Amino acid sequence: MGQVCGLYQVDQSTVAVKEKFGKFSTVLSPGCHCVPWCCGVNVAGVMSLRVQQLDVRCETKSKDNVFVTVVASVQYRAHIETAEDAFYKLTNPREQIKSYVFDVVRASVPRMLLDDVFEQKNDIAKNVEEQLEKAMRTYGYEIVQTLIVDIEPDETVKRAMNEINAAARLRVATQEKAEAEKTLQVKRAEGEAEAKYLSGVGVARQRQAIVDGLRESVLAFSDNVPGTTPKEVMDMVLVTQYFDTMKEIGASSRNSTVFIPHGPGAVRDVAEQIRNGLLQGQAGHMN
Repeated sequence: MGQVCGLYQVDQSTVAVKEKFGKFSTVLSPGCHCVPWCCGVNVAGVMSLRVQQLDVRCETKSKDNVFVTVVASVQYRAHIETAEDAFYKLTNPREQIKSYVFDVVRASVPRMLLDDVFEQKNDIAKNVEEQLEKAMRTYGYEIVQTLIVDIEPDETVKRAMNEINAAARLRVATQEKAEAEKTLQVKRAEGEAEAKYLSGVGVARQRQAIVDGLRESVLAFSDNVPGTTPKEVMDMVLVTQYFDTMKEIGASSRNSTVFIPHGPGAVRDVAEQIRNGLLQGQAGHMN
């Protein structure tokens, strides 16, 4: 802005207040205006029409006696129609806005618990905006928007809240871990039971296959060699298996010694033991 030869320039988004002999005359809009200073006309000042923001930090106490700092952000502006009131009625509008914010916040928060302050911050902001709008309209200012941008409890309280939250999360994690371990143990037990069942079925089938094979061998030998009894064929098969077992033991490369009875009588005893074991296995499988 400048004043040259009685001309005055008003920038965009601002207005100028013109006085004549110290009395308000008119509001000058953006552009170039004639201000004949020699006739007692002068520009008393300029005002911005832009939206301005004021951040107010207000410390108060909640209903449960917790000190908390509430940060309110107030956006306001003046209009060209009310520029006269905004220029002449208030010396410092920012301090006036702060006073109203302090009054509303300190009247609202002490009636709430700390958790309610966080949950109802929009209600607090609405109350502040309504009170400011009614009060500042008289002075020519419009309250565009009011926000509660931050709520800061005392550092000790904040640390305690974090510890409570961490303990709750740890308790949930412990419960989930216990449930997972329980499920794992159940599944492991079910798997072991199923494995034992399948192992028992396999052993039973193996024994049945051995019995079926011996039966077929005995029948085939009796058919091909007339005059032999099944008992004689069975003894011969068992003796053959006995000698095969001895051969396998002797051919083993392991450095171990196995003491077993040997001789015709021993062979007869072994045959009786094997026969009795197979018959018992077959009887158990049939049961």
